[in-house]
Amino acid sequence: MLTVVQCWDDGVVADVRLTEILRRHGAKATFNLNAGLHAAQRTPSFRYRHTEVVRLGWGEMREVYTGFTIANHSLTHPHLEQLPQDAMWREIAEGRERLQQFFGQPVRGFAYPFGTYSEAVMHAVREAGHVYARTDGRAEHAFPPRDPMAFHPNRHFLAPDFWQCYERGRNGGVFYFWGHAYEMTTETMWHAFEDMIAGISTDPRARWGEVAELFDEGSQGVSVG
Repeated sequence: MLTVVQCWDDGVVADVRLTEILRRHGAKATFNLNAGLHAAQRTPSFRYRHTEVVRLGWGEMREVYTGFTIANHSLTHPHLEQLPQDAMWREIAEGRERLQQFFGQPVRGFAYPFGTYSEAVMHAVREAGHVYARTDGRAEHAFPPRDPMAFHPNRHFLAPDFWQCYERGRNGGVFYFWGHAYEMTTETMWHAFEDMIAGISTDPRARWGEVAELFDEGSQGVSVG
């Protein structure tokens, strides 16, 4: 049986549509959020391919993410390895604490901002209480990672060889993909994404899982395809 896990970064308005699709097909997911970048209401954040990306407001986030797992993406999304030690620690530890307080759930996962990190950052993430930290790299066999603080997913959700990699893992193991909802900029992309989620949900040899649960005691026996 293939365990499929997914995570999404940045807490943006496009996550509203994304979570609706995931719920429609019974898909589990983790959302990596920056507690220091959200205001009470929606706020413009940056531009992606000529489109303004807007972050969700705190007032709507509990509803948007109900039923999903929350993970830490740092407080304000800096290059952590470039910060002084005390500032790096605050980004990691306070980011986790604020998310836990707001959502009322343990925050066990971390995703490195910009995908960059160092040995010192990995140590701080572990010491702050996270059980894994996702990079933006890629691995043919994602789980178990050599180091949970450098957990490389299998593929980005838009990778051209997404399904080939998925098929290679169908005989057992874990398939881990990630992305940003704002990367879906056309209706065609959204429809293709829903077809992808539906395809996984109806695959009799696959099941949706949670990223952090892979590291629970007893889960290390998950084989890797």
